[in-house]
Amino acid sequence: MEKLRVRFAPSPTGVPHIGNTRTALFNWLLTRQNKGQFIVRIEDTDRKRFNSQSLDKILEILKFLGLNWDEGPQTGGSYGPYFQSQRLDLYQKTAEELVKKGAAYYCFCSPQRLEKLRKEQRAKGQIPRYDRHCLSLSKAEVEKKKRTEKYVIRLKMPDSKIFSWHDLIQGDISINSKEVDDQVLLKSDGFPTYHLAVVVDDHLMRITHVVRGVEWISSVPKHLAIYEALGWPVPKLAHLPLILGSDRTKLSKRHGAKSILDYRDEGYLKEALINFMAYLGWSYRDNAQLLSLEDLVKVFNLKNIQKQNCVFDIQKLDWFNGQYIRMKLDKELVELLKPFVPQNADKEILLKIVPLIKERMIKLSDFSKMAGFFFKRPNVNSSLFDNKNYQDHLKKALSALQSIEVWKEPEITGVLMKIIKDNGWKTGDFFMSLRIAVAGSHQTPPINDSAVILGKEETLLRLNEALKA
Repeated sequence: MEKLRVRFAPSPTGVPHIGNTRTALFNWLLTRQNKGQFIVRIEDTDRKRFNSQSLDKILEILKFLGLNWDEGPQTGGSYGPYFQSQRLDLYQKTAEELVKKGAAYYCFCSPQRLEKLRKEQRAKGQIPRYDRHCLSLSKAEVEKKKRTEKYVIRLKMPDSKIFSWHDLIQGDISINSKEVDDQVLLKSDGFPTYHLAVVVDDHLMRITHVVRGVEWISSVPKHLAIYEALGWPVPKLAHLPLILGSDRTKLSKRHGAKSILDYRDEGYLKEALINFMAYLGWSYRDNAQLLSLEDLVKVFNLKNIQKQNCVFDIQKLDWFNGQYIRMKLDKELVELLKPFVPQNADKEILLKIVPLIKERMIKLSDFSKMAGFFFKRPNVNSSLFDNKNYQDHLKKALSALQSIEVWKEPEITGVLMKIIKDNGWKTGDFFMSLRIAVAGSHQTPPINDSAVILGKEETLLRLNEALKA
């Protein structure tokens, strides 16, 4: 039985978005479940938009998520090169072969003529498409023009042919060739377009399954025409549903969509990102199941991917992230928090802080707003206090806390609760005044636990400073 081989083939022309990464994840899961091979191929034929930093980020994302590849950049393999810009001779040879078979032809039309043609067609309410002006050129005319004029090679789509195929996700699909333009396959600079390169590479790299976004369905007839003309077997096709924003429009930054590296830098864990992306179009039970990458390999199935477009819900990502944060051991969380805490932060102090805020954290970056006061004295002024009795609260607390000899949580709590009882104050009002004085915020870990970590001297100093505010 032929080994399953899939490819993730990004274009390094910009910041990889979450849709690209979901495609990589689904391809990776399919191969790992079927003991197949995951190939990374870089589609870098658009040299004007090529960005080496984009390429670095693509590979960094895969490594961060743990989506290791069997063949591709940095690893090599038996079917390289894995950069399309290094495979130009293969595309040029195939394009010429298609011409010989009558499945493609030379086109010498200038950009000016093509633009004029498009304008005329739009004016008539027609869909812009090439008019096959160069198809009728004789061999002699073609050879003469090739010596002096720039040319491209176009695919000659069959007339009135119905292209039908079974999509592993979308089901049976048929498209009439009348709806498809004669696509440029080889540009005048000798570089291929996507449509030629993808067919050549998928064939030569022995790709068995093509899993990609649903936006590529309209291009399938072009690819099938090339496969048929060359007598090559067609890989199985599976087109993933679109990811839409919460308002059912195209996903964009305003919906919270970013690069995986941006999410990482904001403090989202890779486990949460993987779990969240897996449910973008794929379903398993109630879609709230916490599944590790290893779990997903066991249960993932193309049959459970929906046809309908799916919705990106940032709140769901937040929920997953909070769950995974709480599953971490305190010492694990301290390590993960390194990019989000002061460089000189004491590890033992962090181990005391983490249990106090862990249950309320959504992202690792929440640490600074929840616990930053442990490392930097807050700027406290009178406008922060809600209760008119705040000065009395602080004076009583300062006086009572100064007398404590054993600076531990039970002793601190006992002293503070006695103050509340003796003065008939509301517990919430009293502790809120202390929170603001010590932490500069209305939302903090329990003030008695915070005082233990800060130490007696620092706690009293902050209470005293707040009284002067």
